[in-house]
Amino acid sequence: MSTVEAAYSRVANPQRATLRLIGSAAVAFGVFLSGFVINEPAPYELWMAGLVGIWFILGLRISRYTAPLLALLMTFNVGGMLSLTQMRDLADGPMYVAVSSFLALTAVFYAAIIEDSHRRLPLIFNAWVFAAVITATLGILGYFHAFPGAEVFTLYDRAKGAFQDPNVFGPFLVPPSLYLVHGILTGNLRSAPIRAGALLILAFGVFLSFSRAAWGLFLLGVLLLVFLMLLKERSGAFRLRILILSLAAIMMMTASLLIALQFPKVSDLFSTRAQLVQDYDGEHLGRFERHRIGFTMMMERPLGIGPMVFGTIFPEDEHNIWLKSLTTYGWLGFISYVGMLCCTLCLGFKHLLKDRPWQPYLMIGWIAVLGHAAIGNVIDIDHWRHVYLLFGVVWGCVALEARHIRNENRRAHR
Repeated sequence: MSTVEAAYSRVANPQRATLRLIGSAAVAFGVFLSGFVINEPAPYELWMAGLVGIWFILGLRISRYTAPLLALLMTFNVGGMLSLTQMRDLADGPMYVAVSSFLALTAVFYAAIIEDSHRRLPLIFNAWVFAAVITATLGILGYFHAFPGAEVFTLYDRAKGAFQDPNVFGPFLVPPSLYLVHGILTGNLRSAPIRAGALLILAFGVFLSFSRAAWGLFLLGVLLLVFLMLLKERSGAFRLRILILSLAAIMMMTASLLIALQFPKVSDLFSTRAQLVQDYDGEHLGRFERHRIGFTMMMERPLGIGPMVFGTIFPEDEHNIWLKSLTTYGWLGFISYVGMLCCTLCLGFKHLLKDRPWQPYLMIGWIAVLGHAAIGNVIDIDHWRHVYLLFGVVWGCVALEARHIRNENRRAHR
């Protein structure tokens, strides 16, 4: 379709254009709600359940480029359903698998709407930044008891914002932080102070979560982003700008950290949490011993043992996504999850540095997926809503690239 024909189509179908605009706004609002999960089911689940249903009823397609994501995630959840057969008391097991299946559908949904229009990517990330700034501000205010009842936004003297757990709150703030870093390094310098202020709030929120996984994710993400941008850009002046702004950001972060450490409450908890191995990691039946015992046990349980059963056998849950895949989704789930993650990283890496309108979002999504796979060694991420959003972003961008290549080939053969 030519540009003129496309413009005519938009004018001739104002109702359809209006519906698409409303639909995109509804998606952005859903992403915004992902930053507020104090209770379950959260508003995010209720909103997205209706939204996904409406979009597919109105004709949203799953293309052959996003179908593999659907197949792998559904196979993963079939493994979860089979693991229910190993439970003596189902209890909340079916609900756990139902939530997993729903989150899998949201990943496919995000991939499909991004493939439908890459213009939804900035809407998604801007909504994510807005939600992250608000929930990070709540966490910071709660940590310092800025108003009566503010402690509801903390847990064990750690900021958790509008989340149930600091270990989810911290990583949730990292992808929008990377988006802000990218905007500072490539965007208009006039808007840089606003982005820098938002970034400072998010970074402080990550710090006050006192989540070692979130600290590592933030550091790894920023370093990888700057490295890939230096690798992609050929202009010496632009590379110099990136280096100067990166050094300025490091200095600003360091100064903020030093100021925060002047508070005894902050410095004491930081000195405790900064230790690489905590007591509950290395003690008898601690995190690492549970991992060893759990992997050995799962070699004899091809169907797994069922959702949340591991925590009834040992003092705590798995705290390892690979072990969690085996215990809760069986061998079938483990193979499909590892396969899905490898496909996500490999396909994203293949198109990572191509000059496209969606390239920055693919870069940020790919880095965040890689980082979450790394922290998955010490934490369960199978029910983290934003992780499925990241899967959708990467697969959606990969589908956009595949469609772009197909259109280029068609034009070349005319």
